[in-house]
Amino acid sequence: MNLIIDVGNTLVKLAVFQDNTILEKVTVNHKALLNSTRLMIEKYSKLTKGIISSVGKLPAYDVEKLSAEIDLMLLNSSTQLPFENHYKTPKTLGVDRIALVSASVQQFTDKNVLIIDAGTCITYDFINSRNEYLGGAISPGVRLRYRTLNNLTANLPLLETQMPKHILGNSTENAIHSGVVFGVLKEIDGVINDYKANFSDLTVILTGGDTKLLSKQLKNGIFANSNFLLEGLNFILEYNTN
Repeated sequence: MNLIIDVGNTLVKLAVFQDNTILEKVTVNHKALLNSTRLMIEKYSKLTKGIISSVGKLPAYDVEKLSAEIDLMLLNSSTQLPFENHYKTPKTLGVDRIALVSASVQQFTDKNVLIIDAGTCITYDFINSRNEYLGGAISPGVRLRYRTLNNLTANLPLLETQMPKHILGNSTENAIHSGVVFGVLKEIDGVINDYKANFSDLTVILTGGDTKLLSKQLKNGIFANSNFLLEGLNFILEYNTN
């Protein structure tokens, strides 16, 4: 039984895995990390090991306290991975991207796979059928685009995310929704089309916080899986302990 901890830019996800099945998943803020982890460990007495992934700076104090509670692996660029990493700057490759690629290795063996993570940033990661990770792209996510329009202009408001009803925005608010959301959708569909033109039999995975918002609007066929990163972390943990 494994404890999986994904520390994101805004929230923390904790999950308990039995083999490859999620028994429980909770999302908390950063301040609740230690307490929530202790509650998980108390609830599941068979938890023996865990893995933590953080895209930001994780206080050493938190790691020390968590390690005292459970046999904990900290995912970093030195961790043994289930794929060949051809990224030219492997030490700068985000641990979230590492986990997503690892999940694709486990679930789509010997396939050309494009993983799209629609979160704070939108990341694109590609691994080919020879188990070689080649890289991808990073662009601003949905909320980041809304915030940027508000922060870098004098008069544009900060809006809550909303699926626009029409491409033609007939007010400033509608125009922002159209530009942000349809812009993201067009970008993602365009990237998928470019990959399809270069790699045959492409499998596309969409994950991340905006999966629900975007998945039904994309023209290209995709597999939507909001737990893909957690599943990748669980696979990395098993890969390094078996």
